[in-house]
Amino acid sequence: MDHWDTTKWVVFFLPLLIALIGLGVYFLMRKTIRTRTEMDRQLEKDPDINEWLVIFDWSRKVIYMPTVIVSIICFIASVLGLSEGILGTLGTIWLFVFLCNFIVEEFQVGAKEVLIMLLFAVGAGIWMAFLGFLDPFVDFIGGLSVQMNGLGYLLIALVFLSAIAISWLRGMFRYAVLTPNYVNIQSGMTETGTQIGREDYSTSVDTGDILERLMGFGRINIHYTRDARKPQDSFLVWNIGRKSRKIESIRSAITIERAPRA
Repeated sequence: MDHWDTTKWVVFFLPLLIALIGLGVYFLMRKTIRTRTEMDRQLEKDPDINEWLVIFDWSRKVIYMPTVIVSIICFIASVLGLSEGILGTLGTIWLFVFLCNFIVEEFQVGAKEVLIMLLFAVGAGIWMAFLGFLDPFVDFIGGLSVQMNGLGYLLIALVFLSAIAISWLRGMFRYAVLTPNYVNIQSGMTETGTQIGREDYSTSVDTGDILERLMGFGRINIHYTRDARKPQDSFLVWNIGRKSRKIESIRSAITIERAPRA
């Protein structure tokens, strides 16, 4: 660092400068910025609203969490310097988990598709066993040994975690607020949003993706009944069981707003 010129020093302090600029913008706009957490607190203080739900859209990359977990395990095993046999086995497990995640995301696999694939696998196993191909196939699978640099596993985990984190951050400013009387679709950092009355929209819950459901995720769709040309808004949300029950409670309630006192 003693031999750095002015350009290198500027590049070195650039992230700090960007962080300071972002902090300054936040303090200048903190009274106008509306995040989903602030909206949740605001609704909690509203005496006229007893039922509400704030949702945002997670990235579908969240289904790669099993791959992320196995990647971190493989990275730790590589750092610990375990034997090549153990690392090869872990690498094979990682490849299997990654391929399963990829197939589910690419083909939108649901319960029906899983059942079809299981029946196909059982049928293929019976066919190979009858022809004597099953034992060589099992030996081949057991002999697989996939290895990758530990930093490679870490990089893969960070890529998927970054996509998930970005969706969480984006969801701070792009979210939906459901109340008994209206739904508010927020789409900006300030007051930019669209409020639609309860008669002009409907909701549906989609838990057809088996891996999403096993991980506690599902989709809440908002349909616009008055303007059929307007595309529906779809949100991939966590804890879908509780949130679907909450939506049923909200849609069955009607809130009468009290007039302000003179």
